Amino acid sequence: MSAHFAVIMAGGSGTRLWPLSRRRRPKQLLALVDGRSLLRHALDRIAPLFTPENTFIVAGEEHRDLITAEASELPAANFIGEPVGRNTANAIGLAAHVLYRRDPDAVMAVFSADHVIEPMDVFQTAIRVGMKAAVRDETPLVTFGIRPTAPHTGYGYLRCGDAIGGGAFRVRAFVEKPNLETAERYLAKGEYLWNAGIFCWRISAILNELRRYAPENCAALETITKNWGDPAASAEIRAQFAQLKSVSIDYAVMEHAKSVAVVPMECQWRDIGSWSALSADCAADDAGNMRIGANIVGMESHNNLIVSDGASERLVLLIGVNDLVVVDTPDATLICRRDLEQRVRDGLKLVQERVGDEYD
Repeated sequence: MSAHFAVIMAGGSGTRLWPLSRRRRPKQLLALVDGRSLLRHALDRIAPLFTPENTFIVAGEEHRDLITAEASELPAANFIGEPVGRNTANAIGLAAHVLYRRDPDAVMAVFSADHVIEPMDVFQTAIRVGMKAAVRDETPLVTFGIRPTAPHTGYGYLRCGDAIGGGAFRVRAFVEKPNLETAERYLAKGEYLWNAGIFCWRISAILNELRRYAPENCAALETITKNWGDPAASAEIRAQFAQLKSVSIDYAVMEHAKSVAVVPMECQWRDIGSWSALSADCAADDAGNMRIGANIVGMESHNNLIVSDGASERLVLLIGVNDLVVVDTPDATLICRRDLEQRVRDGLKLVQERVGDEYD
């Protein structure tokens, strides 16, 4: 029986959760939900499915020490350090090449470290269904979809086709983030799922698809992994990795592949990529204000999300303001309209242009 490997993608700096999430300590390492880090949540979710020896994390090399401390149950060699960030196609491709050298017949499941998913037993059942579907010749690539509960415009969508047995369906189309009118139509039709960004496949299958649709990146990654783990080659590996085209796995492969299956996941699922997503865990007061942290007082203020970093002892007082995101940390404070929170990343770029990377 082929080995089953799990790969958790834990890269990225979480810029839309700035200033709490920073380059030196990104969101996946922050205790944002139930007092545990998002990475710890991801590890705990898959622990009944994969042994520590077969669980790997791919993330920025600069976070190696922090991540291996958080995932201390995994062998140190199971951290796959990206020299620089080059999006999910290259993170997955790197892991696939590394793991192919261990077992070319293995099945590989890919998870993200910035999801909150409940209940865990339903999630685990869906993953088992997907792993079985991934070894069928007619469904080499398997993804997972969440039934929409609202016309969300911040997620990609999957259009489901015919059932292929065992709880899986063919994917008719990948659809990028729609406008509100389109998202409402998708919700009403009932044949669209949110793209959960979770995958499973034979390692050989994803490498074949990368060679077909992203040949330059795949060839470069194959060259890189020939010298993987050799300290003498680290500078060359970094230079080669930095030259890779930055592209997501959806754009590079999934939207082009001819045979993709989807397993619906009947779970509550959130991608913690924005302050609104994080606020779903907060109870609102009578004025609709949601608070994370201490020393927060509001007066004649409504529908605000206020976050006070535990390291900051400052009092945050709101008077007569509505519909804001306010995030206070020891060295930076964010204030923005809630309907503009997706532009936090753009705001951080402006900060970098004007004062440098001190606040990254």
